[in-house]
Amino acid sequence: MSKLFEGKKIVVTGGTGSLGQVLTRRLMSGEEGVPESVTILSRDEAKQHYMRLDFMQKCTATDEVIFENSKHALRFMIGDVRDYASVVRGIKDADIVFAAAALKQVPSCEYFPWEAVRTNIQGAENIVRAIAENDLPIETVVGISTDKACKPVNVMGMTKAIQERVYIDGNLRAPQTRFIAARYGNVLASRGSVVPLFLDQIKNGGPVTITTEDMTRFLLTLEDAVDTIFAAVRAAQPGETYIPRCPSALMTDLADFLIGDSGVKRITTGIRPGEKIHEALLSTEEATRTVFGHEGYYALRPMLPELGDPVTEPALEGQYSSDKALMTQEELADFLTRKIPEVVGQRYLES
Repeated sequence: MSKLFEGKKIVVTGGTGSLGQVLTRRLMSGEEGVPESVTILSRDEAKQHYMRLDFMQKCTATDEVIFENSKHALRFMIGDVRDYASVVRGIKDADIVFAAAALKQVPSCEYFPWEAVRTNIQGAENIVRAIAENDLPIETVVGISTDKACKPVNVMGMTKAIQERVYIDGNLRAPQTRFIAARYGNVLASRGSVVPLFLDQIKNGGPVTITTEDMTRFLLTLEDAVDTIFAAVRAAQPGETYIPRCPSALMTDLADFLIGDSGVKRITTGIRPGEKIHEALLSTEEATRTVFGHEGYYALRPMLPELGDPVTEPALEGQYSSDKALMTQEELADFLTRKIPEVVGQRYLES
């Protein structure tokens, strides 16, 4: 089997984020071939600086870290997906683009909806436009989506749902490039996610805050998310969205496991702006266009008839929701201990 990334020039937009850093490590590991280059395109110079130091295993900052950058496979470029010129400059020589730049915090997007539109929608449009208008020879663009794009009730989900459509349309506007997507649920231990929040609350003596007692979420790790992205690159057809089959749990069970014997109290605070009680990775309507993809992932076929034949044998009969097939408390404890042992171990140190 050929290696996916052998000799490829890769760009990761928003690559300094939690997913971007794990994705970059996996790309640089050579597990799917050694890329010619991996370029991180983002607008935060400080995050780039510390990521550069981390990847070069440097403890102190020196000028040659930056000046030597071009000699290394891992490269950094300041730019903003909101700016068309930045995007053209950033991706013009790429073979593969992983589009991970996003505004993803639900409350922030509710209070600053236009900012979410600019990053999540205009950013995607700039990538498609750059390729279409400049005939860039890019092989594949992977849009990184979220379960909140399914039946969206908040700005973050709405903008991500439209982002998915922008990339699907890209296959018609720039047919030499394959535009695909990966959609997945709550990423354990990523920056801004619930596990670090709970652990921080426990460390500070509580209380641990739950928005509602019956809230459920899909759970997967950053490594699982990258596996989904790689599976999409390996096998997704133009316009397809790859979706993992992953477990779900009650947030009360997650909080109680992390609290353990610490004696920290748990309180209910009410649902935040734009928050769902249950998440869905595939809606009832989308289920009719869902098939089994490579390695057992779900593949959501595009709605546009130009991009494929109708699905005759769907993989699902109804909605794929986080309130179905919940893990028991024992199963959740085993899952967390296996998946994020380095994080779970903190509950004993901090309680």
